[in-house]
Amino acid sequence: MGSFSIWHWLIVLVIVVLVFGTKKLGNIGKDLGSAVKGFKDGMKDGSAEPPSQQLANTQKPADPNTVDVDAKTKS
Repeated sequence: MGSFSIWHWLIVLVIVVLVFGTKKLGNIGKDLGSAVKGFKDGMKDGSAEPPSQQLANTQKPADPNTVDVDAKTKS
């Protein structure tokens, strides 16, 4: 564990628990776990179809103020 002993890490852990509290640390852990799970699920689902195809499949009305860079050709 680097240059610190186990006692140093235990003291740091106790200070962190005292500052943040166990409830807040538990919520942070749950949020982090769900974010990692969502990322893994997204990577599995996204591997079947490229992101450009995912965007093309969404049906949104065209905004007259936007310019399609791919469709614009140089003269």
